[in-house]
Amino acid sequence: MDAFLLQQLINGLTLGAVYGLIAIGYTMVYGIIGMINFAHGEVYMISAYLCAIGLALLSFFGVHSFPLLIFGTLLFTVVVTAVYGWTIERIAYRPLRHSTRLAPLISAIGMSLILQNYVQLSQGPNQQGVPTLLTGVLRVEFDGGLVQITWTKLFILAAAFCGMALLTWIIQYTRLGRICRAVQQDRRMAAILGINTDRVISLVFVIGAAMAGLAGVLVT
Repeated sequence: MDAFLLQQLINGLTLGAVYGLIAIGYTMVYGIIGMINFAHGEVYMISAYLCAIGLALLSFFGVHSFPLLIFGTLLFTVVVTAVYGWTIERIAYRPLRHSTRLAPLISAIGMSLILQNYVQLSQGPNQQGVPTLLTGVLRVEFDGGLVQITWTKLFILAAAFCGMALLTWIIQYTRLGRICRAVQQDRRMAAILGINTDRVISLVFVIGAAMAGLAGVLVT
C-alpha cells in the first residue's frame, strides 16, 4: 500500500464514521417502527446549524477554551437535536400510528419539507462556514510518500467510535436496550407484557436524532 492509498483510506474512514453515525440513528428508527423517517436527513442538517449557533453563543459569552467550546457545543447540539427527534415523533408519527402504513410516510415527507423550508427561511440560502478549531497536522512518511492526518480527523474518528461504543453498550447491556429489542421483535407482545411502547418509540427517535446531532457536530 503506497502513501496515496493510505491517505485515501484515512479520508474514507473519517467520512465513513460520520455516515455511520447518521445510519445508526436512521436504522434504529426503522428497526422499531418499520418505516422510513424521511426527516432524518433534515435533522442532521439542522444539527450542523446548531453547532455553528452553539459556537457563536459560547464565544459571545467569553468561552474560548477548546475543551469547553467543543464540550459545550456538543452538549447543546445533541440535546436540541434530540428534542427535534422527539417533536417529529409526536407530531408526524404518533397521531397516525394506528392508521394505514401510507399515512405516516406521507406525514414524514411533509415534515421533511417543513424542516427544509424552515431552515432556509431562518438561516438563509447561502452557505455558512465554521472556523476549524483544531489546526494541527500529523505528517508521517510512508513508502516513499507523505501521509497527512489532521487533528480534526483524529477527533472525528475518536468521537464517532465513542458514540458508537456507548450506543452499543446501551442496546446490549442496559434495561433500555432490552426493552428496545423487545419492542423491535414484537411490539404487540411487548405491550401485553407491560412495556410502554409509545415511550420506547419516542426514546428511539430521541437517540436516533442525538446520533445525527453528533454527526453534525463532527462534520461541522
